[in-house]
Amino acid sequence: MKKYTFTSEEKQEIKAAREKNRDKNVEKRLEVLELRAEGLRNKEISEKTGFHTQYITVLVSRYKANGLSSITENHYHGNRRNLSYEEEAAVLEPFCQAARAGKMVSVRDIKTAYQEAVGHSIGTGQIYYVLRRHGWRKIMPRSRHPKKASEEVIATSKKLKPESAS
Repeated sequence: MKKYTFTSEEKQEIKAAREKNRDKNVEKRLEVLELRAEGLRNKEISEKTGFHTQYITVLVSRYKANGLSSITENHYHGNRRNLSYEEEAAVLEPFCQAARAGKMVSVRDIKTAYQEAVGHSIGTGQIYYVLRRHGWRKIMPRSRHPKKASEEVIATSKKLKPESAS
């Protein structure tokens, strides 16, 4: 097991980062680093902060490998779209015209056109997100009426003679 030791410069860097920090999640991670730099064991740090002991090890090793930015920065960014809204609309336009003309439009064809526009493969789920973003919905004819009688009942009803009203 690798034991990390902290230099006095690293301790000062962590302390300065805690003073400047305004994010409570980052604050807890910095607190873990500071407690580890003071010499506390993972179990003791876990009891104080509520983090799992393995996560404490991950935080310390991440800090040692990549520096303070790997702890303080948010690595989750939104909007992972490949195309802008207008570019997506341009890709969907031929399919809109085909749908207005009454032709069947399949997701497979839209996915192929989208992949050509983007230049790499994508999942089918992403196409459904694009379609929903542009107001499309799945409309298809149903194969049979839900209240239709079975073929057996229809055949028997044809054999019955209607009673005459007297």
